Amino acid sequence: MNNTLSHIEPKEIWKHFSAINAIPRASKKEQAISNFMVSFGQQLGLETKQDNALNVVIKKPASVGFENRKKVTLQSHLDMVHQKNNNTVFDFENQGIDMYVDGDWVKAKGTTLGADNGLGVAAIMSLLADNTIQHPELEALFTIDEETGMTGAFELQRGFISGDILLNLDTEEDDEITIGCAGGIDVTATKNYTPTPISTNSSCYQITVNGLKGGHSGIEIHKGLGNANKLITRVLFELQKELKFELISLKGGSLRNAIPREAVCVIAIENSKNTKEIFNTITNSILKEWRVKEEQLSIELLSTKNSDTRLDTTTQLNLINTLYACHNGVYTMDAAILDLVATSNNLASVKVDNGIITIACLTRSSIDTEKQDLVNQLTATFNLGGFTVSTDGTYPGWQPNPNASILGVMTSIYQKLFKAEPNVNACHAGLECGIIGKWYPAMEMVSFGPTIRGAHSPDERASIVSTQKFWKFLKEILKNIPEKA
Repeated sequence: MNNTLSHIEPKEIWKHFSAINAIPRASKKEQAISNFMVSFGQQLGLETKQDNALNVVIKKPASVGFENRKKVTLQSHLDMVHQKNNNTVFDFENQGIDMYVDGDWVKAKGTTLGADNGLGVAAIMSLLADNTIQHPELEALFTIDEETGMTGAFELQRGFISGDILLNLDTEEDDEITIGCAGGIDVTATKNYTPTPISTNSSCYQITVNGLKGGHSGIEIHKGLGNANKLITRVLFELQKELKFELISLKGGSLRNAIPREAVCVIAIENSKNTKEIFNTITNSILKEWRVKEEQLSIELLSTKNSDTRLDTTTQLNLINTLYACHNGVYTMDAAILDLVATSNNLASVKVDNGIITIACLTRSSIDTEKQDLVNQLTATFNLGGFTVSTDGTYPGWQPNPNASILGVMTSIYQKLFKAEPNVNACHAGLECGIIGKWYPAMEMVSFGPTIRGAHSPDERASIVSTQKFWKFLKEILKNIPEKA
């Protein structure tokens, strides 16, 4: 166990969280963590199964006196988003997460923490390992690849689970009980170009955008946070009005479900006499606009080594115009639920190098027809720029059921324990409940969890006090699961 967390309550959760955070568990690379969970269940002497997708289910009999209660499926995903700051040296393939405590927060040093959804996994592990907690018959479902395709949920075989109630532990505000979520689809635009020699006597410069907050492209899209790809495009768009430059390379963002924090490009300028003055005039205005919302934003211009090739002039112009026109952020708000985003797009990553341009977006919506409308708009935008567009990884939303009996139970317990009303809502993030519900339509489903901030970014942090609250709530729910009909 990471001794840094050994003193924190509830100790059982932080012990298991430290154990799984010692295992690299990027999306689509979950063999090690999946095998770890199989070993965990077997060591407890519990029935344990692993399917072909690497999902794992561990079953635990009911406590004495709880045999006639409805069976509960506890569900969390094993994978985590691997993101780090540019100046952080870290090998996600081989290193465990380096954690520390800062007041009420558990954080990671320069990387994502993995509390999404590691704290849910750790809580379930704690329930499986503790024979003093009263509960009905349990089955723990640990899915894979939630963050980049929800492959585990999609490949879940009928009959692999059999619960009456599913408790998804992947909500990130401890006063929320989530009963619905948005669906999503990946939109990718690609284009080949022929590298062209740069002009003779050119000087090369690197433009870097960093210091943005980033975060979860669903949960935090409504905040209007800075998108590094949009900001660097704006700099290039304004720069081309004032001087002639040649674009050599561009790279911004990485994962589709993370708001891009950093972007970098290299340009060549033949007559660079006033370049820095022009650049400072442009960027000072941008920094002034963002000084409240993105106080750490930095946009820098530095000389760099010369390159041999660049984009041709037409491709460069089309790329900059296309990125500038590409919709990013909230598209529409929900007409029925106050302050809930209905449809959005994250201009997640841009890569321009070695003759290939790739632009990746994640479009989310709780309304399938509106999701398609935004995909159509993006497709039209990219087509005008000469790009080929493909879509993939679509997953359904989760339709709310406000009449679910478990919701009434949880609301009542929350009121008694915390002397307040829970926030029963739907969210703009993607949860596996929508997919699981397709396979198991009779299963009642809710989602809840401890407070996590900055998910999908190196600023990710988990509240210690909130985790204690969540653990208390979870145990009380299991004690009050209704009897079978």
